[in-house]
Amino acid sequence: MAPRIRYERLATERRNRASRALDRLTPLQVATLMNREDRRAVAAVGRVARPIARAAGLIVASLARGGRLHLVGAGTSGRLGVLEAAECPPTFGTAPGLVQAIMAGGRGAVFRSREGAEDDGPAAARAVRRRVRAGDVVVGVSASGVTPFVLSALGAARRRGAETILVSCNPGRRRRVPASVVVAPVTGPEVLAGSTRLKAGTATKLVLNTLTTASMARLGRVYGNRMVDVQARSAKLRARAVRLVAELAGVTRPRARRALAASGWRARVAIVVARHGVTAGEARGALRRAGGSLREALAVTGRGQGIRSGRRRAGAGGPARA
Repeated sequence: MAPRIRYERLATERRNRASRALDRLTPLQVATLMNREDRRAVAAVGRVARPIARAAGLIVASLARGGRLHLVGAGTSGRLGVLEAAECPPTFGTAPGLVQAIMAGGRGAVFRSREGAEDDGPAAARAVRRRVRAGDVVVGVSASGVTPFVLSALGAARRRGAETILVSCNPGRRRRVPASVVVAPVTGPEVLAGSTRLKAGTATKLVLNTLTTASMARLGRVYGNRMVDVQARSAKLRARAVRLVAELAGVTRPRARRALAASGWRARVAIVVARHGVTAGEARGALRRAGGSLREALAVTGRGQGIRSGRRRAGAGGPARA
């Protein structure tokens, strides 16, 4: 029989002494108080940089071998996972299935709260069996660290041979979850007691931002600090793509635009085309041989190698696509 959870002992459920007169504060006082508490959330994430790095390392290793990343949660935590998964394709040019979200209560719960869904552990296990395979990574997101949906998903994922990570704001759960890495920033009691959409939500978003950004950077999905897989589907993004190619290839904007047009508006390909005067097909080939890394592809083509050669560079690999 599972031990009874003492919810009142969870850090995320306690009352915050600093906000005990919240209902009597002016709007300015509330804003000042919340800003001060939010700074605590940012500092708390800074103190768990090492476990975040370990978690990112697991994600990089999995994706480099062809695995996928799944973000599992309920309520606010689940919605933050949905947001992170939705942002990866436009930010990093990933295929839609590479980073996925599993939300307690399904798609409808993203827009309308279904609080009871967080207790449905069997539904989480079923979702994992349908979507997770050996070699994937499952990140459970639970502010309290005790959400049955999330814990059941982690357990099912581990049984399927997936790596597991828990992101929680309740450090007391470190040793009692089926996760290889626990990232647990200590954010403390909320300004509005129990409302984990506040500091816990802020800290969770920061952790998820770091996990995906660090992982994609290590996998060659960025060049320097630039988004080289920008999807130019709006006027703003097309203008950004032209500036990006012009700056990184060292060419004029008209030439950058021509390279983008020849490359199907794939900025990563267009940069190689514009910098080294090769065709789009040759640029794509160089990127494939470099495992999708723009930096490696530019280095190879800059030495006059690898463009028309069918040889794959030693050590190149990973899931990045040209």
